[in-house]
Amino acid sequence: MNATAPPSPAKPWYRHLYVQVIIGVVLGVLVGGFFPEAGRSLKPLGDGFIKLVKMMIAPIIFCTVVHGIASMGELKKLGRLGFKALLYFEIVSTLALIIGLVVVNVVRPGDGFNIDPKTLDPTAVDSYAQKAKSLNTVTFLMNIIPGTFLEPFVTGDLLQVLFIAVLMALAIVAMREKGGPLLRAIDHIAEAFFGVMRIVVKAAPLGAFGAMGFTIGSYGFGSLHRLLALMLCFYATAILFVVVVLGAIAWKSGFSIFAYLRFIKDELLLVLGTSSSETALPGMIQKMQRLGVAKSTAGLVIPTGYSFNLDGTNIYMTMAALFLAQATNISLTLGQQLQFLLVAMITSKGASGVTGAGFITLAATLATIPGVPIESLAILVGIDRFMSECRALTNLIGNGVATLVVSRWEGEVSTETLRARLSEGAEP
Repeated sequence: MNATAPPSPAKPWYRHLYVQVIIGVVLGVLVGGFFPEAGRSLKPLGDGFIKLVKMMIAPIIFCTVVHGIASMGELKKLGRLGFKALLYFEIVSTLALIIGLVVVNVVRPGDGFNIDPKTLDPTAVDSYAQKAKSLNTVTFLMNIIPGTFLEPFVTGDLLQVLFIAVLMALAIVAMREKGGPLLRAIDHIAEAFFGVMRIVVKAAPLGAFGAMGFTIGSYGFGSLHRLLALMLCFYATAILFVVVVLGAIAWKSGFSIFAYLRFIKDELLLVLGTSSSETALPGMIQKMQRLGVAKSTAGLVIPTGYSFNLDGTNIYMTMAALFLAQATNISLTLGQQLQFLLVAMITSKGASGVTGAGFITLAATLATIPGVPIESLAILVGIDRFMSECRALTNLIGNGVATLVVSRWEGEVSTETLRARLSEGAEP
């Protein structure tokens, strides 16, 4: 008579990553709030963790994309998948820009500030302005091509990594049977990199503690003042976008946005603690595959979305730009706002999921609005770290939804399977 194996004991609550990250965030806020000097000294913990994660992103993306595309065997499928992803990105990211534009015009959080740009410190935005000057369409397209094959692995530029990964995958497909051993080797290497990533992520609570301690210790809650209106408006708009817009897209694709959010709670808390959506990128790829998304789809859609589907950054750009115009008493016509919207549709594609990229892209786009001085960005410097949290979270949520939608379009996973796996994976 075979004895039934006893059920494995439930993991203690304190062993869950999301619980540990929450504890790290709370402790960081307390230390930064009550002991600002100690909080500022914690910066290396947050920076070190982000560096550890970024160290692994380029090789993981390279291996995932190469294996995913080369495994297709059909270049026609690659073209179809890429077209669907880019079509989705353009529609939803443009919708995010429009929503930000409408909300800031209705709520008008900048009214009454009456700030004279001449009284602002222009040096506060010098570094952002210098970086913004290089953000134009030609430069962006040329920067996709790396100087050497290994350069993207050194700099961590996701689009460059994606570019050489696609070329390598196409070369392996052209090799036919000879490419089989190479493809299997890349798959094994990817498993090793993901193994390293699992080790690195164990330090996430420490990284979140350091990052939040530095943020609160450096800026404090006193730095918000009247800028709180913009922050609340932005956070409310982002939540509305996730629940209503992405929620409707998810419902149409056969799954619940709330079940999806519970499923990726570890990644959301990781982003909350570090203010960077890149820290959750490897985990998102694996979780999408657990839901039934093909390797090729997860490996192509998510990394591409980090440059082409930044919903949170898009909402922030339109809201922040018009907020600055309102705060400096500059009246913009509907035509000027539409001109800004068209330019933002291009410049927003150059931002990546790293901290501060949204601010740099805003500086580049702001230059297209007549009369709004770039020095006015100094108004937002003090709260940008707090805004970065919401941008990164919204970007991450949007890219995951995009991946599931494209996967459903490709017929990779059924509605029943997706709902069942979301429900199973959301359980603690």
